[in-house]
Amino acid sequence: MQIEKIRFAIMASLVSCALIAIAMPVELVLNTDSIFVDPAKERIKEEGLADNYQGQLILKISHDNDDLSVTSNFSLVKELIQLEAELLDGTNPDTSWEYSSTVIVKLETPFAAWEEAFNSRNKSFENSTKWSEVLDSNNTGGWCGNQSTAEENSAFQTTMLLLPKDSNYGIACPSFPGADERLPPDANEILWMVWLDSSDPDDRTTNWNTLDLWASKVSENTEFQVDAVGVNMLFQKSKGIAENDLNSVLIPSVFILIVVMYLIIRDIKVCAVTLSSVGLIIAAEIGIMSIANIPLSIIDAIAFPIILAVAVDGAFWYCKSSRSREEVRSVLLLAMVTTLAAVSLSLFSPIKAQNSLALIMIIGVFLDWLVTRFVLEEFYMSRRNNSEIQPLEIPTESNAKMKWGWPLSLTFLAVITLISPTGVEVLDIHQFLAEDDPALEEFEDLQEQYLIASSAISWIIIDVDGDSHDDYLKLVNIQKQLGQHPSIISFETGLYETPLVMGIPFGFENQQNATIDSVSLSDAKTPVMDDHRLQRNGKTTGYIIAVFIDGSNANAALRLKDDVSDLIETYDAEYTIGGELVTGASLAEEFDNTRVFQILAAGLCVYLIATFVSKSPVRAMRIAIGTVAIGSAVDGFASLIGERGVSTAPAVLLGMGFAADYLSHASAGHNETRNDNFARWGAAITSISVFMLLTLAEFPPAKQTGQLLAISIMLSVILATCLAKLDLEQKQLDCEE
Repeated sequence: MQIEKIRFAIMASLVSCALIAIAMPVELVLNTDSIFVDPAKERIKEEGLADNYQGQLILKISHDNDDLSVTSNFSLVKELIQLEAELLDGTNPDTSWEYSSTVIVKLETPFAAWEEAFNSRNKSFENSTKWSEVLDSNNTGGWCGNQSTAEENSAFQTTMLLLPKDSNYGIACPSFPGADERLPPDANEILWMVWLDSSDPDDRTTNWNTLDLWASKVSENTEFQVDAVGVNMLFQKSKGIAENDLNSVLIPSVFILIVVMYLIIRDIKVCAVTLSSVGLIIAAEIGIMSIANIPLSIIDAIAFPIILAVAVDGAFWYCKSSRSREEVRSVLLLAMVTTLAAVSLSLFSPIKAQNSLALIMIIGVFLDWLVTRFVLEEFYMSRRNNSEIQPLEIPTESNAKMKWGWPLSLTFLAVITLISPTGVEVLDIHQFLAEDDPALEEFEDLQEQYLIASSAISWIIIDVDGDSHDDYLKLVNIQKQLGQHPSIISFETGLYETPLVMGIPFGFENQQNATIDSVSLSDAKTPVMDDHRLQRNGKTTGYIIAVFIDGSNANAALRLKDDVSDLIETYDAEYTIGGELVTGASLAEEFDNTRVFQILAAGLCVYLIATFVSKSPVRAMRIAIGTVAIGSAVDGFASLIGERGVSTAPAVLLGMGFAADYLSHASAGHNETRNDNFARWGAAITSISVFMLLTLAEFPPAKQTGQLLAISIMLSVILATCLAKLDLEQKQLDCEE
């Protein structure tokens, strides 16, 4: 009666959570925020005055006639200024923004910056009818000269960022060859920077695809070609690929599991019940995440076919092994806790994507065990045919040879570990798109043409008092010294060298009443941020300096981080350094330095948990040694078949979890039978079939995870088979101890 109540409670809870998943579907996201936590970005979110730190996207605009300049042709400039206004005010349905789920929080175009530059010289770009009305030879240095105003200097930086590198910059910087302060900038295409945010304050998931939809609409309804480009749009494309994979892999994997499982187990009812239960578990898990308001990335969806593969384990051991009900319970419990011990280490990873994937796996594996043990156990036992149980008869001399399988297998795994190349790939967009994807080639072309596309912004936050003149001077000195760092991109014209450092305005050092707050109120805006101050309760507590570095040079990012830390520490100031490249490179370096420790730590967790559950230190030691060997080898294979990176770390720990699972079965001290071998290999082959399907995915993390898990299952089942052939009498003595 008690078990019936437990069974009912479990099923009622799962069904309720599954219904919630249907009523409150989870939106899967993919961006750098879902992959890792950027400490600087998080602080800007909490204390920033300008809500334009997130969702920065890029639009590339050209005329349908490729030979027409969209900057020197004043009539086209006026049309683009009108397009900019219509985007924001919605007066023209052919060009307006009509996506209620997403809002534009900031739009940065060359024209807005040029208008402010001309206004600083008492001229109106907006009210002019031709370039000659605002261009003259009075400002011989142009906007990049020593006599330029703050607005002109900002316009110079904006022009450098948003026009192609081979443009004639004209008045923006006449120091460049061929440029002249009497000429307008001349380019056949330009970039606009757009910052998007979700319109729902309770859901910060931004639908970047809306910008692509708007660009397509404008291209169709105007004489301009507008394209959404840049690294964030690549993440959007990668998300789409992953969603297609989810549909093309998860659904077929169910049918493949049914076919493979039926061919092995020959019981359609067991197949149907097992896969129905795991479908309910996955739906319930999504509901649990929705209830807990835990966002899921598209990377987390990789866990779903893995949970499918894990679920078959109990069916094979209950239905086809020769072990008693109590023995199977013990084996599956030990397998579950050791698997969780290995996977749970990812919960403490600094990489956000690993945390969420580990959480999904832990919940899924636990629910698999819970349903198998308390809901399906009686059904599985009723499908067992005890008459099929046969001892595994192996000649004595053959059995003696099999004892060498365990050490030889461990030696082979150690060799794989030793011969694998070292190093870790930096976490960037290249890990989420296939190498031959045309979008990457287009992005490389964009990087060659535009400075902003080839660079990465690093955020340096310095704790300051907004009312302190001394803190203003300290901030100015730090910012000036940052401009001398070799990792920071500079504009070099031959006469001037202007580093791409955006932050506090200079020129107020001799004014005793100049503070960060007073200067920011008059000159706060830069091309990347309207106000660089951070505040709590209306009081300025920090200031953001934005620096541009080479987006393809991870070593430069790490060097910048170390040198900036040393510089700011000399001023005895508190600081935070972030940015996608800096954070991604730092995490890659940290992972490379700690990956061996991570594998050993997972092995130690497995040993402690296995010792506690099995009450046998020797048995636990065998499980732990095998688990570490599998983890090290899978980490080696990650480097041999592709690139080792932070995205492969979860696959390594999952592989260790599978190893702990299979080794727990093999180390139980039970007299080996053909049925036990059948159950072990049947479960392994069924799981591998799912992972082999995952290797066909276009989404690189899913593909590489499928490859590594298929390898880990194969290595684990072979190693477990070797462990099972050890001296059974000795294993029985170990267990009795």
